[in-house]
Amino acid sequence: MKARFKYRIYPTPGQKYRLAKLFGSVRVVWNDSLACCQEKYKSGEKKPTNYELQKQFITQAKKAEYREWLSEVSTIPLQQSLNDLNQAYQNFFKSTKGKRKGRPVKPPKFKSRKSKQTARFTKGGFKVGQHKVYLAKIGKLKIVWSRELPTAPSSVTVIKDCRGDSRIAPTRYFLSFVVEIQPEILPKTDNSVGIDLGIKTFATFSNGTKVDAPKPLKKRIKKLRKLSKSLSHKTKGSKRYEKARVRVAKFHGKLKDTRTDFLHKLSTEIIRENQTVVLEDLNVSGMVKNRKLSRAISDLGWRQFRTFLDGIAEKYGRDFRVISRWEPTSQICSNCGFKGGKLDLKVREWECLNCGAKHVLRRECSDKYISRRRAFGDKKRTWRQV
Repeated sequence: MKARFKYRIYPTPGQKYRLAKLFGSVRVVWNDSLACCQEKYKSGEKKPTNYELQKQFITQAKKAEYREWLSEVSTIPLQQSLNDLNQAYQNFFKSTKGKRKGRPVKPPKFKSRKSKQTARFTKGGFKVGQHKVYLAKIGKLKIVWSRELPTAPSSVTVIKDCRGDSRIAPTRYFLSFVVEIQPEILPKTDNSVGIDLGIKTFATFSNGTKVDAPKPLKKRIKKLRKLSKSLSHKTKGSKRYEKARVRVAKFHGKLKDTRTDFLHKLSTEIIRENQTVVLEDLNVSGMVKNRKLSRAISDLGWRQFRTFLDGIAEKYGRDFRVISRWEPTSQICSNCGFKGGKLDLKVREWECLNCGAKHVLRRECSDKYISRRRAFGDKKRTWRQV
């Protein structure tokens, strides 16, 4: 299986300048090629092939006066940018034809210089050293090896954080290596757990354990409002506006780091301790449309948590299952399996008409217990005595 290993790098001022030129070149090649594809589509012509795009917007563009600066950067990231564009179109076409699973994929969009900047190098464009990593036409970059690479990487992506570039919030640079690893199969265990995600309590396990999320945004919402208010009072395009924008970006970056760290540690602990993990398929994209809940749900990172569980389970040879969101887990008694019926959102407690067991909706173990039974194929129903 393939995995990514991410490390922070510390480029010199000259290397930062060359990286900025590289990111700009990658972005320009992407945008020029995308504009060409859109024009061909409007005129009813066939989409250009990847070879035709490379010839027009890399090889021939370098000879043109208005794009001659493309020759100052490595060709490999430019070619990879067109490969990514081609893959984005393939995903879009497969999605429209129903050949791709999951949510509908939108067509590729133009890239902005204000968003996160990336450039990918394949073999021949980089070389890994003991304390530094060489990138073609960039130089040797100082890197902090927080952990060793298990195998030789097949590609590396240089990433520039979007927090700005100033004394207030220095830009962070990272290298993300793609390596081939073997699954670390853990010893089998008899433990299995069903997990119910919530807002008040982040995760409630079928064994009764509850885990609270750090909720970084909720704790620091006043500071965010203050920073956003300061930004709104600045003139767009001015130096003061840019400094205020960087402060807001830095604030959001810290929130993201806090949330990601919590989800990584929790998902790893769950997978290590349980052979089978069951989670309900939540419609997160639909739930965040509720303006009263969107901020709280986004602050928790439900979807990211599911992604971490899936990836870590594959790494350690565990069984991760997702049950349908249409399973009425809140309506089924965890004691006898009797289905009570549809419940209003304001209802927090209900009593089973069959066995008399009391349940606290989505706060105790009933949902998780039912989810775990559904995942193992238990369709038990009890009859009601009259």
